[in-house]
Amino acid sequence: MADLSKYRNIGIFAHVDAGKTTTTERILKLTGKIHKTGEVHDGESTTDFMEQEAERGITIQSAAVTCEWKNHRLNVIDTPGHVDFTVEVYRSLKVLDGGIGVFCGSGGVEPQSETNWRYANESEVSRIIFVNKLDRMGADFFNVVDQVKNVLAANPLVMTLPIGREDDFVGVVDVLTRQAYVWDDSGLPENYEIKEVPADMADQVEEYREMLIETAVEQDDDLMMAYMDGEEPSIEDLKRCIRKGTRDLAFFPTFCGSAFKNKGVQLVLDAVVDYLPSPTEVDPQDLTDPATGEPTGEKAIVDADQPLKALAFKIMDDRFGALTFIRIYSGRLKKGDTILNSATGKTERIGRMCEMQADDRNEITEAQAGDIIAVVGMKNVQTGHTLCDPKHECTLEPMIFPEPVISIAVAPKDKGSTEKMGIAIGKMVAEDPSFQVETDEDSGETILKGMGELHLDIKVDILKRTYGVELEVGAPQVAYRETITQAVEDSYTHKKQSGGSGQFGKIDYRIKPGEPNSGFTFKSTVVGGNVPKEFWPAVEKGFASMMDHGVLAGFPTLDVEVELFDGGFHAVDSSAIAYEIAAKGAFRQSMPKAGAQLLEPIMKVDVFTPDDNVGDVIGDLNRRRGMIKDQQAGATGVRIKADVPLSEMFGYIGHLRTITSGRGQFSMEFAHYSPCPANVAEQVIAEVKERNAKK
Repeated sequence: MADLSKYRNIGIFAHVDAGKTTTTERILKLTGKIHKTGEVHDGESTTDFMEQEAERGITIQSAAVTCEWKNHRLNVIDTPGHVDFTVEVYRSLKVLDGGIGVFCGSGGVEPQSETNWRYANESEVSRIIFVNKLDRMGADFFNVVDQVKNVLAANPLVMTLPIGREDDFVGVVDVLTRQAYVWDDSGLPENYEIKEVPADMADQVEEYREMLIETAVEQDDDLMMAYMDGEEPSIEDLKRCIRKGTRDLAFFPTFCGSAFKNKGVQLVLDAVVDYLPSPTEVDPQDLTDPATGEPTGEKAIVDADQPLKALAFKIMDDRFGALTFIRIYSGRLKKGDTILNSATGKTERIGRMCEMQADDRNEITEAQAGDIIAVVGMKNVQTGHTLCDPKHECTLEPMIFPEPVISIAVAPKDKGSTEKMGIAIGKMVAEDPSFQVETDEDSGETILKGMGELHLDIKVDILKRTYGVELEVGAPQVAYRETITQAVEDSYTHKKQSGGSGQFGKIDYRIKPGEPNSGFTFKSTVVGGNVPKEFWPAVEKGFASMMDHGVLAGFPTLDVEVELFDGGFHAVDSSAIAYEIAAKGAFRQSMPKAGAQLLEPIMKVDVFTPDDNVGDVIGDLNRRRGMIKDQQAGATGVRIKADVPLSEMFGYIGHLRTITSGRGQFSMEFAHYSPCPANVAEQVIAEVKERNAKK
């Protein structure tokens, strides 16, 4: 198959437990890729093949599968819903042309669906919506459609309506063709009949059909004029308009059903083929200048006859060696080709290539623009690197990953595992850019950093099971920061005389708080050569090197502006190193005078609780120094949004379950840094000093 118009690269994304993986299973069953559907709750689904995924019933890493439907080739990526693994969603969206947003019929638009929807908007990915689990208690399709409008500020275009609700949900009506698809009780996806629209739904179907046509014909002026003159457009014309509007993100075709009960999934697959764009219809990726990261104005046009351009978007280590997942934007790739990695400037030879079937693989000898494939055994490729033709070097727009907010110290239980742990962690860092590792220079401890408790919990579990490294895990540590609150003008002289040429550097400078999120900024306003221009970078380097270790407790310092306005200079003894040392001394001297302050990470917390427990949950969040921002009553409970310091959120899920008899859920993501109250700051600084004293 080389006809690119018959390709669909799609991702399935949603909040935890909305039914992404179950939907993927049904797609594989319907397209004939698997003959027995595996259920998530039995730990047997195709795409959740890690032990940790099967046990917990959650998706941890995105898995790719390829299947066919109505002569179209679908590359499907099932992504995780947990906020701790958002990076998997982000990098999958980067290489996809379309997506299916799955929403739970009773839960509606949940916090993580908002985050994923925002990522998809940023990546400009066309989507269709599937409202799942309509057989559940409290499921309400129209309520979810309203939430999509109000919470996501998106425009859902209702394409199917549910017949019956909760236990009586039997099928769907296709609004476009006015046909009812009704399934029997066998639970088999193919056992359905196409019937007339039920009499009690006729008016509703006509009302929604009129809305559908009015929205669709806005995409074509001629059709719109004809429609206003009373001429109804043909189904083909309407489909063409819906396809155009979907591609331009004007609206999102919305379908309903129950993946678990096998109802309504065929219509979603038809919609993928009918409405989601092929690789050639999507706006091509920008090429960027590797030095500045700015777009060059050129694009990676999807065309098999152009020079090769591909993006490595995921690295996975499995029993066959390292797998590099790549999306080919243009050109062809054959076994034995030599390609250039523009990020490292090194060339690599392509050995084995395969098309992925979750955990299985089919070897292939060549691939072309539009394909998503895996290459075995590439050496120096990391997530986000561009692979290209050595004669036509280029860089695709890179990926940006969030900074970790939580860390734990780990040590192997026996001395022999240290090297084994180092190799294993090296592989895991390559696989997951939001997982970072550093060694504490003072104590020699290994610090693992991640996006949340669950994230690090899974990493420790993988180290134990996959790599056989038993770890001792310390208490979680919060990534505090430091800043200053007052402006200071000061002077510092570094002088050293010990036979021969000495060292001399005098600087007069101002230090003041910078704008929020500005990091460290430096400028020089020296006139008259008191500090020669060639030494300014040395002064900047001296200050910058000290920003990583603040004066209060050694945490990195944020949002500081330094201005060098005068100084002194010695014709013989002044050197770059002398000015760098002077800047370091100046930092130590002046930062305590500038009202140094500790900052703590504040998390955006979204809690779902049954009505009966709202008071307890709010009281508990207040005790955790939380600021309640918003409350929204839903059909089955209340959602509370709050900003809470990360240090107060450890072990929160256990506590929330206790208060709500196991029915509460929450998710959180990093929001911003904010000043610590004095009593908390004192405690943190005391703990740091105590830890340092032990070392």
